[in-house]
Amino acid sequence: MAADWLQRQWFERRRLSPALWFLLPGHWLFVTGSILKARLTTPQRLPVPVVVVGNLTVGGAGKTPLTLALVQALRQRGRCPGIVSRGYGRQGQGAAAVTPTSAPAEVGDEPLLLARRAGVPVWVGSDRAAAARALLAAHPETDLVLCDDGLQHGRLARDAEIAVFDGRGAGNGWRLPLGPLREPLSRLRRVTAVVCNGPRDERVVARAPGGVFDMVLRPGAFYRLDDPTVTCAATDLAGRPLHALAGIGDPGRFFRTLESLGLAFSRNPFPDHHAFTAADLDFARGGVLLMTEKDAVKCAGLATGEAWVLPVTAEVPSALIDLILEKIRGRQAS
Repeated sequence: MAADWLQRQWFERRRLSPALWFLLPGHWLFVTGSILKARLTTPQRLPVPVVVVGNLTVGGAGKTPLTLALVQALRQRGRCPGIVSRGYGRQGQGAAAVTPTSAPAEVGDEPLLLARRAGVPVWVGSDRAAAARALLAAHPETDLVLCDDGLQHGRLARDAEIAVFDGRGAGNGWRLPLGPLREPLSRLRRVTAVVCNGPRDERVVARAPGGVFDMVLRPGAFYRLDDPTVTCAATDLAGRPLHALAGIGDPGRFFRTLESLGLAFSRNPFPDHHAFTAADLDFARGGVLLMTEKDAVKCAGLATGEAWVLPVTAEVPSALIDLILEKIRGRQAS
């Protein structure tokens, strides 16, 4: 597939591949458009502090598990956070509340996962500022807004920014479509912190004058897709005909996690945010299907055989929470 080839050119090289030179006009159009958009956008400030969790690269890097970890840690520190997100791929543009029973097509896969696990209000909308105001109106006890994947959304003024990178780092270091970057690495000079979900990229660390923190994803017990109350360990699945699917930014990350648990399986990567159909899961017929929680919110009801979901929990140092609270100190809810 063309998309797979392009991803390899972006992330498997540390320099621009000559094979991508034909994309140079598109690169300059993207850069020019980004500059114009930034100059024409007026940030809107909310009456409560805003913390943005995002990334410079396209695709997932671990923002959703990090957001969940931040929610838990901030609640333990006495804060009442809420979450806003664009809701990538959802139907509709206006602000909407997300509940654990929402349809993924209506709210997006990541916001639905957040609503099921975070235990705090979650709202989506293409205009994050409008979504945040709707959240605050519905939940006036909220004293802090976490914006999941909003680093490039200039309409929402923010008090702290966290940029997340996974083990692929900055790839070849170029902006779209020549490389995976939405913004140049120099943008890291303005973020509050960089979180590395995997090995650190020295180019990222060198351009991040703020704190650089490591995040570790810990797998939990598998649970049944059709009955989350039923759980099992990896050892219970070992030796069986296993088929793993992953429709996340880096499917290899999920596959490596399964390997670390001692499992042997067939690999079935899908594009990030893929809208699964029953036919997509035919490869697992007669075997056991393994998937991420993000994929599970869209595959429920589609799998006809045995299917298990592997949840992960992000661990972050308390110093990151200290830094966030220090950054937003003085911006209390009005």
